[in-house]
Amino acid sequence: MANDTAIHQSIEKWGIFELTLNGKSDGNPFLDYEIQGTFTHEKETVTVNGFYDGNAAYKIRFMPSYEGVYEYQVFGSFSDSTHTGTFTACAPTGNNHGPVRVYKQYQLAYADNTPHYSVGTTCYTFDLQKKSIVEHTFAELEKGYFNKMRFCIMPKHYDFCLHDPIAFPYEGTPMDASVLTRENFSQYCDRAKGNDWDFTRFCPEFFQIHDQTIARLMDLGIEADLILFHAYDRWGFSQMTMEENLRYLSYIIARYSAFRNVWWSLANEYDLLRHLSIEHWEQMAEYLVAHDPYSHLRSIHNCETFYDYSKPWITHCSCQRCDHYKTTENTSQMRETYGKPVIWDEVGYEGNLPHCWGNLTAEELVRRSWEAVIRGGYCGHSETYLSDDQIIWWCHGGQLKGDSAKRFQFLADFLSDVPGHGLKEGNLRDDCHFQWDDKIAVPEEDSYAGEYYFYYFSIWRPTFRQIYIDDTTWYDAEIVDTWNMTVTPAGRHKGKYELPLPGTQYIGIRLKKSADQTDPS
Repeated sequence: MANDTAIHQSIEKWGIFELTLNGKSDGNPFLDYEIQGTFTHEKETVTVNGFYDGNAAYKIRFMPSYEGVYEYQVFGSFSDSTHTGTFTACAPTGNNHGPVRVYKQYQLAYADNTPHYSVGTTCYTFDLQKKSIVEHTFAELEKGYFNKMRFCIMPKHYDFCLHDPIAFPYEGTPMDASVLTRENFSQYCDRAKGNDWDFTRFCPEFFQIHDQTIARLMDLGIEADLILFHAYDRWGFSQMTMEENLRYLSYIIARYSAFRNVWWSLANEYDLLRHLSIEHWEQMAEYLVAHDPYSHLRSIHNCETFYDYSKPWITHCSCQRCDHYKTTENTSQMRETYGKPVIWDEVGYEGNLPHCWGNLTAEELVRRSWEAVIRGGYCGHSETYLSDDQIIWWCHGGQLKGDSAKRFQFLADFLSDVPGHGLKEGNLRDDCHFQWDDKIAVPEEDSYAGEYYFYYFSIWRPTFRQIYIDDTTWYDAEIVDTWNMTVTPAGRHKGKYELPLPGTQYIGIRLKKSADQTDPS
């Protein structure tokens, strides 16, 4: 029989329509019952899976892609009734620009074509910490430094991160954490000894934490780059069978895919999960593509060996550094090799850890981010300062202690001034432009050719530079200090001329075609 369940609601296009229904709870509801919903609009019909949320409650979540009236039917073995209703999707407001998509091969844009310049940070398990740490993290995020947060669904066990999370994803009991020390923690990596989990029964309270986190990030205009698998584990979650992995993916997709700000990172450092072959990863990727009704951005992240990013399921390259020294300088090569957007999600972190990846200076991390951007890619932030509070941003969140975060915000502001959608490396073969100690970035889109140039000098520190574009076009010149976060006007010029520079590192010259092309003389 049918049951009209809801008063007519109104939500924004790309918002979340959520329906909670009572259903059967005997046996194992995670295995024994199904719930699906079909949503019909004159321009789309989408069927999505729902999920069991405990206490006899089942949820369906749906993201409308069009404005107007939707009709829905919710059905399945969870109930003896079919539930029907309607809602209206209205115009989006505020920072609701829709999901991020690939834009013209190498760049990213929201569904309404607003450019997305990825300025992200890594905070692996920040929402699985105690409430005060979580609130400190969000206080930092509210400052607007970042527009993407990269974090794990599963808890993490690693050096300087040895305590249990506030909740676990499955019913059961963990091993005794009191036996762990910095000296013996590695003995417990990738081991299930001492744990007792029922991998057929999820713990809804654990996943509700991520619900709240993703929603809060969405309200701040921050993308949630969800890491689905990783190797840093003492609880046995990284050692689940493929059947258990796919059941987990099914639950994750049903629960989170309706959030417009979700990205899927199939793994952090996939190659450290030694028991999983490429065939296993491809099987899970195929499942993810088949069951995500919204085709969110998808990638997989490396440790020692890049994944084959040319695989059609991968939307963008999510990269870690390829050696200890050269990192984002490889961006143009990655673009050429894979033909996709390039995001360096890890290139080392500002901090003071003993590990080589965790003690970069702020200057070096910021330099690497600019090296990525001028070559048509993006670079992520994180921070690894070990201090008396034992709270490290890269894993726990909390309060930022370093100097690079606000400079990532300056980079985002700089990118918002680029014509069109993003930059790419300019052609340096022209003798008029070539200098071996700089790179020239130009707009990604050829329709803006000749309107904008950015010369970046990186670690070099010239005291002047000769400039020549052509003999007829007037350009407004600015000196950009990427470290001190200043932009200084440097006059209006055409032809061949010389610009004085401060003789310090991390300087750039920005040229923008003048709106006024008349000769002032």
